[in-house]
Amino acid sequence: MRSILAYILIGFQLVAAAQSSNPEPPFEKLTREQYIDLFAPFAVKEMLISGVPASITLAQGILESGDGNSVLAREANNHFGIKCHGMWDGKKYYMDDDAKNECFRVYGSVFDSYRDHSEFLSTRDRYAALFELKKTDYHGWAHGLKKAGYATNPKYPHLLIKIIEENGLAKYDRMKTPPDSKKSSSQSKHHTEKPKETAVSSGQQRQMYLRNNVRYVWVMEGDKYKTLENLFQVREWQIQKYNDLPKGAQLIPGERVYLQPKRNSNTEQDYHVVAKGETLRWISQEYGVKLKRLYRYNELSLGEEPAIGDKVWLRRKRQKDY
Repeated sequence: MRSILAYILIGFQLVAAAQSSNPEPPFEKLTREQYIDLFAPFAVKEMLISGVPASITLAQGILESGDGNSVLAREANNHFGIKCHGMWDGKKYYMDDDAKNECFRVYGSVFDSYRDHSEFLSTRDRYAALFELKKTDYHGWAHGLKKAGYATNPKYPHLLIKIIEENGLAKYDRMKTPPDSKKSSSQSKHHTEKPKETAVSSGQQRQMYLRNNVRYVWVMEGDKYKTLENLFQVREWQIQKYNDLPKGAQLIPGERVYLQPKRNSNTEQDYHVVAKGETLRWISQEYGVKLKRLYRYNELSLGEEPAIGDKVWLRRKRQKDY
């Protein structure tokens, strides 16, 4: 057992580190294996939505963020080195890169970084040719990203291909639903979606997650309402109500389905900036906030949708925002 003096000395060391000119707080570094396990579900989810190969997304995240351990990744949740580009109205992080004191985007979670990466590629004309390639053509995507100007390093395509092939990431490009994360919740502090509990049925392990402190699962190929009822004791009408689904709606593989009511507001972010293809229900599902609350907070009529670039408030606006 450590003495009281030992604990006092450790405390002084932590204070000294925090007051140094280059503070470097202690943190648990992720291994590459842990990074892949944690964020492969994000990459596959984004592939199913946007068409960007999961192997490419993961390889870029690994390369750009140093397996999630870079300062930018840890302090700004920015895993792809995406800069502000003059049209970013969110929080900003400044650091030296190609030039001194450059502006980088700050995200509320790593998932938001993955989401923005997909939007960044799919909404810019210079990357349009990439989406004509097959999702399994990671060689073409790697060289196409360099040609389109994503990175200045001439070895960039080869670095991505090396990461993909050394870690077997190509398998994710063939998936039809996001995989489950196997790592413990102690490693999930690097992102906002924490594995909560596990249910077992017919020898198959199913992982539940938390989003805005609401339990959910990813719909898998072949899932029916009865499947989820047997696994999680949630009835069909409850699933439809919790997820704002009309009666008789089919479950779609790759979608998030909440197993309990969403919250009245989001605990981490004030608002979301609408991107192409996003609906109010999509935002409701993305942030775990009740759809009817989003209508109320944003003064929208039932069925009315926000425009691209609009701020959708995820909680009641502060007085100064009225």
